[in-house]
Amino acid sequence: MSEKLSFVNPTANSPWGTYLSQVDRVVPYLGPLARWVETLKRPKRALIVDVPIEMDDGTIAHFEGYRVQHNMSRGPGKGGIRFHPDVTLEEVMALSAWMTIKTAAVNLPYGGAKGGIRVDPKKLSQQELEKITRRYTSEIGIIIGPHTDIPAPDVNTNAQIMAWMMDTYSMNVGGTATGVVTGKPLHLGGSLGRVKATGRGVFVTGREAARRLGLDLRGARIAVQGFGNVGSVAAELFAEAGAKIVAVQDHTGTIVNPNGLDLSKLVPISRTDGVVGFKAGGDIVPNEDFWSVACDILIPAALEGQITAERAKTTTARLVLEGANGPTVPTADDILAERGVLVVPDVICNAGGVTVSYFEWVQDFSSFFWDEDEINVRLDRIMMNALNQIWDTADKHKITLRTATYAVACERILMARQERGLYP
Repeated sequence: MSEKLSFVNPTANSPWGTYLSQVDRVVPYLGPLARWVETLKRPKRALIVDVPIEMDDGTIAHFEGYRVQHNMSRGPGKGGIRFHPDVTLEEVMALSAWMTIKTAAVNLPYGGAKGGIRVDPKKLSQQELEKITRRYTSEIGIIIGPHTDIPAPDVNTNAQIMAWMMDTYSMNVGGTATGVVTGKPLHLGGSLGRVKATGRGVFVTGREAARRLGLDLRGARIAVQGFGNVGSVAAELFAEAGAKIVAVQDHTGTIVNPNGLDLSKLVPISRTDGVVGFKAGGDIVPNEDFWSVACDILIPAALEGQITAERAKTTTARLVLEGANGPTVPTADDILAERGVLVVPDVICNAGGVTVSYFEWVQDFSSFFWDEDEINVRLDRIMMNALNQIWDTADKHKITLRTATYAVACERILMARQERGLYP
């Protein structure tokens, strides 16, 4: 008999509750491996750390940080670090679990992990940001490493923060360890193609899904929530394919233009003023109106839990591409399925980032680096092979792409768990 985790009590639509619901739905397709399913319902290790730093004004501030390793049956933990004022242990647990599924879905030799600090980085100076990064790295240094757990950028973290993490870890172990993180600057062992990889993966899987639906990308109307690294790159690639970006939402608000937004002007403005800075290019509308904008493809590329049941009822999209992690709550998933809206789930749709992170990790170990064309060819091939296998599973069992993705991924994870056995 297994007991519930004592340190978190998830609600149905909370991140961890959403993940548990997704696992429960796949149990009927696991066969004999279902006896191991509890392995997926609890993290292997959860570390909570105090992160004290001296602020610029001389005061001492304390921040709470986390690193969760969900499952490492198939290889080292892999997953990003986010700096956000709403970071919680439950959220990081869910994100680490989704990484476990994601790496298995695209058949990378990793497990799943995730980390974060509850902080608003916009309120920190550059010096304070470096201090909090380095102290956090030192605190979680007891469980990360090139062969054990490899962090990467996530919300509000970037190549510079990865450079500080790599340097801190390296100083503590007495030698340069470029493979301890991915998403680093190029001259510190980073990989070409990494910055655009997640957005590219959204485009590649979306292009194939649209083809299977008979949806011509030329003239297709696309709405994008979240216009950072993932959303903006995906939008640009779809625009290059002939689609129209008719609505964009970020933390500053929502802008709509039924004739298509001019991304060549919107993207640079959004980097400094947010999308609402592009007033001449479209109409500023209330944020909730974003979900009912007339569109063919919806790309949620912000945070988890954005597509609620009510929003699932109002969207006009035929295709949802989950650029964010966990953007659709389970009740909304059911409504979209009933309405015939195809959802390409996060754990395959946005797996381009971790795939190129894997390439970076491999290149660091070999000290041999590939050009960007080779990286994109390898990325596209892995993403397409994974999606096609998942689609075949969905057709075979007449299930959604999300359940099919979990069926494929969980089978790989639990087979590894079974074959490794329990120690002692």
